[in-house]
Amino acid sequence: MEDIKNIIESLLFVAEEPLTIDSIKKVLDSTDSNAINHILNELSNEYEVRKGGFFLREVAGGYQIRTRSEYSQWIKRLLKPNPFRLSNAALETLAIVAYKQPVIRSDIEHLRGVDCGGILRMLLERKLIRIIGRREIPGRPMIYTTTKKFLELFELKDLKDLPSPKEIEELGDSSSEALAPAATEIIEQTAIEQTADEDTKNS
Repeated sequence: MEDIKNIIESLLFVAEEPLTIDSIKKVLDSTDSNAINHILNELSNEYEVRKGGFFLREVAGGYQIRTRSEYSQWIKRLLKPNPFRLSNAALETLAIVAYKQPVIRSDIEHLRGVDCGGILRMLLERKLIRIIGRREIPGRPMIYTTTKKFLELFELKDLKDLPSPKEIEELGDSSSEALAPAATEIIEQTAIEQTADEDTKNS
């Protein structure tokens, strides 16, 4: 297929969500992941050399064409989007799910010290978290994890790219209201607990 590079570029351009290599392979009827990956790298390099209005980002397990942040004010004038905002309480709850997943509601409420039912419903409605099943304990509570939309919103390749508390403080107020300083204490607490768990396992 001579125009495979242009075809892949056009797929990226029209896709509403990040495209995985597997999804591109299905469209192209191809089994050569290396060739597709090579073309994606070529496109990414071309966009970086050109320094135009967009670039190719590896995010949420796939690839997506994104506009450069320095041009966001003009894009907002055209599209007039509703700002994506989360309250401090929602950010704290989302941070707990992100760093302790899979997690149940009682664990979240133990860390926050307040009822989180309404916030969890809101995060589910916004598709930032999802239910993956029920824990086999009395009451069989639902188990929560983050979604691909969460990764896409915060420009993460996968959960390994979650920022540290220090990086979160440096993010400050951003267009995506990225896990803001209000969530830092919660994240630090979960990080300490995770370190303690690992020390226990290794002892």
